Amino acid sequence: MRKAKAKKRVLLPDPRFNDTLVTRFVNNLMLDGKKSTAFRIFYDAIDIVEEKSGDEETGLEIFKKALQNVTPHVEVRSRRVGGATFQIPMQIRPDRKLSLGMKWLISFTRKRNEKTMALRLANEVLAASREEGASVKKKTDVHRMSEANKAFSHFRF
Repeated sequence: MRKAKAKKRVLLPDPRFNDTLVTRFVNNLMLDGKKSTAFRIFYDAIDIVEEKSGDEETGLEIFKKALQNVTPHVEVRSRRVGGATFQIPMQIRPDRKLSLGMKWLISFTRKRNEKTMALRLANEVLAASREEGASVKKKTDVHRMSEANKAFSHFRF
């Protein structure tokens, strides 16, 4: 690369839970720079999750469990070897795992058809924490794809 690698920015923890993971999720959730709206959606969703779950776990714990259920461990990368393109399974860096999990959770939340975004997010988080829902299905599909292409893992770069 010609330029120096960009430095990782330090994220400030969110005001309610004092957690940087929440800030990172809200930054991904945010549209058009409207961070306060994104925080409101997230906090409302966490309140709905707490209300619906009804057990001793807090909404934040359920959210973290859901995020952990969505994060993938391996992915397939395309690589050309002698005119043919192979899908090669590769390990994922920890920060990329988290980013992919958050992006999948948010994208499948947006595709749901509940009335408000907070309700959509709450239902997707609850589904993911129970290891069901579209975002968990995406993770299992990615894992299945890498399992199917395990024979090409010697092409790793």
